[in-house]
Amino acid sequence: MTVTIGRRELLAALGGAAVVWPLAARAQQPKVPTIGALVIGNISPEEFWREFRQGLRDLGYVEGQNIRFEFRSAEGQINRLPELAAELVRLKVDVIVTWFTPTALAARRATREIPIVMAETGDPIGTGLVASLPRPGGNVTGLASVAAELAGKSVQLIRDMLPSVRRVTALANATDPFSKPFLEQIQLGGEATGTTINPVRISSSDEFEAAFAAMEKDRPDAVIVQPSLPGKRAAELALKHRVPAVSVGRWFAEEGGLMSYSAKFVVLFRKAAVYVDKILKGARPADLPVEQPTIFELVINRKTAKALGIDVPPTLLARADEVIE
Repeated sequence: MTVTIGRRELLAALGGAAVVWPLAARAQQPKVPTIGALVIGNISPEEFWREFRQGLRDLGYVEGQNIRFEFRSAEGQINRLPELAAELVRLKVDVIVTWFTPTALAARRATREIPIVMAETGDPIGTGLVASLPRPGGNVTGLASVAAELAGKSVQLIRDMLPSVRRVTALANATDPFSKPFLEQIQLGGEATGTTINPVRISSSDEFEAAFAAMEKDRPDAVIVQPSLPGKRAAELALKHRVPAVSVGRWFAEEGGLMSYSAKFVVLFRKAAVYVDKILKGARPADLPVEQPTIFELVINRKTAKALGIDVPPTLLARADEVIE
C-alpha cells in the first residue's frame, strides 16, 4: 500500500520537526558544573580566588563555557558561615571549595552529599572533617594545613630575630576550632625556647582592639597572631603599639606585620583546583588522600622592622625567601 503525502502535509511535518530538533539538541547539551566557594572574608580572598581560578584555567576550564562559580564571603562574620553554606547547597553546586577551618566545618554541617574541597584547613582530623589523611572518607578532602606547627616554629624565629624576647602573647580566634592546636603548638615552641606564652582568646572585634590596648600596660616582647584573625588590622595595631608581630600567612607581612612563616599558599590554592577537576571527572572525595604542604616561605618586612627600631640579623635575612623593603 502506497501512502501519498501532499506538499502542505510535508511542510507541516518538517515544521514540526524544526521545533523538536532544537529542543532535543538543547536537551543533549552537557550540564555546566557550578563550583561554590566559601571564605570568612576577614582576610582578603583575592589571592585565593585568583590562584584557584587560574589553576582551573590551566586544566582547561573556561568560566561561562564549561564551568561556573558561586562565591560567598562572610565578610569577617564567622556566624554567617552556616547560612552561606546552606545557600550554596540550595543552589545545588557540584563542589564546595573552602578556605580555613570554620568554612570547611560550616560546609560539612550543611551537606554530606556535595563534595567539599579544603583549599587550606587546619587539623581536619581533630575537627572531625576527615577520618584520616590517606583515607578521608565522607565527602571532604583537599589540603590540610600545618599552620599550628608553623606557629610553634614562629617562637624560635622571633628569638632568632630578637634574642632578648622572653614573653610572647598568642592571639587566638576563639570562634575558630583551630585555635586549640594553634595554642598548643605555640606553647610547645615556648617550652623549647624558654619563652613564656600568654594566650589571649578573642571572640569579637571589640576584644581584638582591647587586646592590643592592654599591651600598653602589660607589654609583651612580641605577638603571634592566629591567621583567621583580621591580619591587616593586627599589623596596624601592632605597629601603633610598637609590638613586634608575626603570623602564619605571607599576607600578614605584606600588610605590615613584621614577619610571616607559612606554606606557599599559591601552591595550595592551585592544588585545590586539581582536586576539583578530579571530582568533576568522577573521583570520590572519600578516595582522594588529603595532602599537606611541602613548600614553605619566610617573609620579613624590613620596613616594619625599621619602624620598630629592630635591626634584623643578617643570618635571618639570608634565610628569608622574601624581604619587603
